[in-house]
Amino acid sequence: MTTDTQTESTNALLNKMRAAVLGANDGIVSTSAVVMGVAGATSDNQAIATAGFAALVAGALSMAVGEYVSVSSQSDAEKSFIRREKKLLKKNPVEEEAQLAEYYKNQGVSPKTAKLVAADLSRSNALGAHLRMHFGIDEDDINSPWQAAIASLIAFTAGGLVPFLAVVATPDGLKLQATFVAVLIALVATGYFSARAGSAHKGRAVTRVVVGGTLAMLLTYAIGMLFGVAV
Repeated sequence: MTTDTQTESTNALLNKMRAAVLGANDGIVSTSAVVMGVAGATSDNQAIATAGFAALVAGALSMAVGEYVSVSSQSDAEKSFIRREKKLLKKNPVEEEAQLAEYYKNQGVSPKTAKLVAADLSRSNALGAHLRMHFGIDEDDINSPWQAAIASLIAFTAGGLVPFLAVVATPDGLKLQATFVAVLIALVATGYFSARAGSAHKGRAVTRVVVGGTLAMLLTYAIGMLFGVAV
């Protein structure tokens, strides 16, 4: 495996890890916000649990459908690029090879070496070379919409289960406190792993998700309380 291919594979894996962590974070924040909002409006445990479960299911399905549509559009465009490059290579391979040599020359490679590299790539994998040059894609690495949808559904569900299980399994007098603590711990974990996957500053990433998640819970709880008083 070449260095470029290894780098592309590593980046693809990191992107998938980041997407999974962010999907889990969405599940944590959105489900906890709904649970806290309903808890602010009523002390009815069944109503809180029902609202939490509905938010969990609806959010997971929404994420899955959204990811399916998004990745489908992307993969359709990538397949169109592939068909276009195949036609160009078949119609005028000489011109395409010259274009490839010009690309490497513009990257700082000497004209003589650029021609040799272009000729070698054109013999071994002309399509792959042109796809990377023009679009930065790999013919063998087109994302599957179904895989992306299922991964998003699982990630969101895993995150959403944290506040849902906390509010369902905790005794009445401790529901809000236990949910709040469980969500904070989960947010710290998702912030840490998202930063680690992206080689970002862990402290800032954790602070962002914790502050954002906390504000979401407090605001929805306050709105729930206002609604409950009004009713």
